[in-house]
Amino acid sequence: MVHRILIVTAVAAEADSVSAGLAPGGPGLLPLPGGLVLRRHTGPDDGGPLVDVLVGGVGPAAVAASTGTALAHASLTSPGSSPGSPYDLVVSAGIAGGFQPLAPLGSVVVSASVIAADLGAETPDGYLTVEELGFGRSAHPVPDALTGRIAAALDTGGLPHTVAPVLTVSTVTGTAGRAAELAERHPGAAAEAMEGFGVAEAAAAYGVPVVEIRAVSNAVGPRDRAAWRIGEALGALRHTFELLSRTVFLEPSP
Repeated sequence: MVHRILIVTAVAAEADSVSAGLAPGGPGLLPLPGGLVLRRHTGPDDGGPLVDVLVGGVGPAAVAASTGTALAHASLTSPGSSPGSPYDLVVSAGIAGGFQPLAPLGSVVVSASVIAADLGAETPDGYLTVEELGFGRSAHPVPDALTGRIAAALDTGGLPHTVAPVLTVSTVTGTAGRAAELAERHPGAAAEAMEGFGVAEAAAAYGVPVVEIRAVSNAVGPRDRAAWRIGEALGALRHTFELLSRTVFLEPSP
């Protein structure tokens, strides 16, 4: 079954790795309003997926705006798509910090849920989410059927991975104390990044399923740049999308 998929990264290096893992050959370029550019990978004539890759910017606000722009443009201009449903799937993708030992360096985290880790209020009695405050939401669950298919593809490809919550933060963690606080507040979380929740909010406005996929480049905690493995993580990201382009992206929507 042909899918239309939007993959959103923060920076060009992540988009380069994603694009390298998709169908061979360079993508076509499609300009969008606001100076954005989609990298369009079209499937073969026998029914491969159409996959758009977007560099959306750093942080939840920037990436929510850019993802919303891409979704709005597709809903208005794509032949055969119904208004409100321009894509079958939206993916937030990139590298990230991993909570140890759940997410070793070089492994991949597939989001069981996408969580705005610090969207709430501090009180004398502890942290309250926006749900507890009575306005808004701070989490987007990901369908089990979707994460299961992604995990199966990574298993087949021999790529180490875990399915777990992924946190979105506006300030990257840089201390052991902050890492411990987040781990206690969000038990089982395996990674933190800065864009997933923004992508998920935009996708939800159009009723499109969303998943976040992160390759782990460093441990969440004290910033030790000498220990970062960015090249290894980008390689894992490329391998992930090689596997998904031949399997999950050809399967029915969840």
